Amino acid sequence: MPQKTILTAEEKIKIVEGCLSGEDTMEGSAKKYGVGFDSVRRWVRLYQSRGIEGLIPTATPRKYAIETKKSAVEDYLTGKYSLLDICKKYDITQHSMLQKWIIWYNSHGDFKRPNSGGESRMAKGRKTTLNERIEIVGHCIANNKYYDKTIEKYNVSYSQIYGWVRKYEQNGVDALTDKRGKCKDESEMSEVEKLKAQLKLKESENLRLQMKNELLKKLAALERGIDAN
Repeated sequence: MPQKTILTAEEKIKIVEGCLSGEDTMEGSAKKYGVGFDSVRRWVRLYQSRGIEGLIPTATPRKYAIETKKSAVEDYLTGKYSLLDICKKYDITQHSMLQKWIIWYNSHGDFKRPNSGGESRMAKGRKTTLNERIEIVGHCIANNKYYDKTIEKYNVSYSQIYGWVRKYEQNGVDALTDKRGKCKDESEMSEVEKLKAQLKLKESENLRLQMKNELLKKLAALERGIDAN
């Protein structure tokens, strides 16, 4: 059996960016670099969801909130989504991780924390103000859409955060207003309030880009054997 090719993070980034730009295909890149097609597809997915950070190995495995695990498994069990679809939606690193969650859930009926007396302790949805939603979305974007950290910090559900970020990216800050109660402060924002909210969210996006550029510099320095500092 041929030995697997081990690629550097810089090589993985080059492959992914080539695939996304249309310069090469995932099948072609896999053959060219002697790696599996599934590996290339996973790198592309991780890059799209996490940016460059998704292609850099970490010392400790990524942790997922119980709410995320449960939502991912329940979505899969509906039969409407494939493993790949679920991994993309919930930013799950590998299919095998999701498969383990499915097996565990089917065996135990839920995800329990050790020494919790059987309590699930998932983050549940809660009512939020417009300013809270703006802050939560900004924090999530600034941290490269690390939903689990946002859940822990703000004690809201995955589905809430995912929905707010998606609405903002598709329709702007106006989409974060809650029009169900028809309250003036929720359904109508003044131009000043809207500009302040847009500025805050734009700062979060700029922070994410700044972190990405700094990471690229450190990565390049590490590849050259030079201390980035």
